[in-house]
Amino acid sequence: MVEEPAPASISRPRRDTGDVGRLVGRARDGDPRAVARLISLVEDESPLLREVTAALAPYTGHASIVGITGSPGVGKSTSTSALVGELRKAGRRVGVLAVDPSSPFSGGALLGDRVRMQDHALDRDVYIRSMASRGHLGGLAWSTPQAIRVLDAAGCDVVLIETVGVGQSEVEIAGLADTTLVLIAPGMGDGIQAAKAGILEIGDVYVINKADRDGADTLRRELRSMLALADRPEGGWRPPIVKTIASKSEGLDEVVAEIDRHQGWLVSSGELEARRTRRARGEVESIALTALRARWGDVHGRSELDDLARQVAAGESDPYAAAETLLAEL
Repeated sequence: MVEEPAPASISRPRRDTGDVGRLVGRARDGDPRAVARLISLVEDESPLLREVTAALAPYTGHASIVGITGSPGVGKSTSTSALVGELRKAGRRVGVLAVDPSSPFSGGALLGDRVRMQDHALDRDVYIRSMASRGHLGGLAWSTPQAIRVLDAAGCDVVLIETVGVGQSEVEIAGLADTTLVLIAPGMGDGIQAAKAGILEIGDVYVINKADRDGADTLRRELRSMLALADRPEGGWRPPIVKTIASKSEGLDEVVAEIDRHQGWLVSSGELEARRTRRARGEVESIALTALRARWGDVHGRSELDDLARQVAAGESDPYAAAETLLAEL
């Protein structure tokens, strides 16, 4: 089931949300409309968001979260669609969050991924949602963690997160996923350039897509050489390199096998619990900091923080003293 988000800049009508518990129950029964409504509540920063999160919490923690990232043009959307098909062959229920760049006009997602995933549009065991990044750095939308929670609670066995694309600092997906797939394609820049982008530090599985192109074997050798230089602890995970031709659905069975192998290692090593704890810690910290920033402002749009900042800029105070004053006010 493919769901279209409303553009961010258009004023949204008030939704008849009904009872949150009933909505969560319908989502768990596989109702795509209920899943869509819950994700929309997340994206809209609804006043019901806290109630929604509390209602979802008992049903989360079961889905495998797989991030898919790579430079624009390597075939992320085609690979995601092919991977969905392979997972469905295994009888798994799949959720897809495709984070698109924001439209400069509406602020909504450009929806490019949905065009490539129409093969799954009528499958009730596949839920696809495009989310606008809305300027958020890291290749993700700010609401992605909560949207993952919705799909997890709705019974998805695997949640795939396709990012906008990576750059030197856009590696946030590694902190959000259990398993991160990094896609690279021949002719998109050599392996050394890929290392500069930082993507060789975040991947759990490396996928050379468009492997029928010249240079695929050379790229694989370069990747293997650079990965061998990494300082990994004894018993640590050693990322495999898989070659695929996503447009022909070739090699995706091996990708799924490596994802499953990595998930098994995460459980046996205790790393899965560690990763999810770090993820939760970051989420709690982000919510707390947002709440603190909200307390700094007053109804007139001015804040104690602004006054302290002016004192520091004028040399009347120092940053540490200003910070202590601010914390004392709270």
